[in-house]
Amino acid sequence: MRIELATDPGALERPNEDYTSVALPASGTGGSLVLLDGVTPPPDDTGCLHSVHWFTAHLGGKLGELSVSRRDLTLRDILGTAILHTADTHRDTCDLSHPRTPQATVVLVRWDDERVEYLVLSDSVLLLAGAEGEVEAVLDDRLDRLPERVGALRDATRALPVGSQERKETGRTYVAAVEALRNTEGGFHTAAADPSVADRAVTGVRPRAEVWAVAALTDGAGRFVETFDEGDWRDCFSVIAKEGPQSLIDRVRALEDAHLASGAAPVAWKAHDDAAVVYAEW
Repeated sequence: MRIELATDPGALERPNEDYTSVALPASGTGGSLVLLDGVTPPPDDTGCLHSVHWFTAHLGGKLGELSVSRRDLTLRDILGTAILHTADTHRDTCDLSHPRTPQATVVLVRWDDERVEYLVLSDSVLLLAGAEGEVEAVLDDRLDRLPERVGALRDATRALPVGSQERKETGRTYVAAVEALRNTEGGFHTAAADPSVADRAVTGVRPRAEVWAVAALTDGAGRFVETFDEGDWRDCFSVIAKEGPQSLIDRVRALEDAHLASGAAPVAWKAHDDAAVVYAEW
């Protein structure tokens, strides 16, 4: 079996809020992978004493543990249990009801000789490679289906001159509109302190014989497709499988640098985003 992982911070002056791990049980049967993208909070109060990377480390560690030790649990059960466990570690010191309490996107995959199970929550991506060479992208696309008024604010912001005060003000309005829809009915969902969010995740099962490899990417690595349009998800998977996860991240960094050098505004207000990729091939 081939397993490769790579991650790179968006900025050296702050911690990487992405998290990835692979767990292979001592029995030698099956395994699991975890990929989280910590949600960077605005520079104001989050109601929590802890950082986002503290949260992703604790949640990711529990997901990895449960996914191999509790094969009787579904992936949704595992996510809900891991969220509750992580919340219990700091609910006495922090306001977990705060809308920007530490949170993350989630990709969780578990496999054995018979099947491959998967779970995706929010805008990280899972790619499944089939026996005939086809690549399926498993996406939670609720961020792409927000109300039209939010999309109009986004487009209005992008149309304004880079660096202008009007762009900054319209951008703040757009961000506030998106934030108001976080973990709400009709909005989008991330793993924070409420275990019931696990019921919102996209899940599925494939026969193991129909999947020869998987790749999970945070949106910082997914910029290859979603932002820079360097190819489709099959092209993205091909880069990972042939050149390795770090090569994909390096390509994205080069695209980000070229984008900035052209005088364009940073993508999603971030010149570089934390990026992580994990690849498993049977």
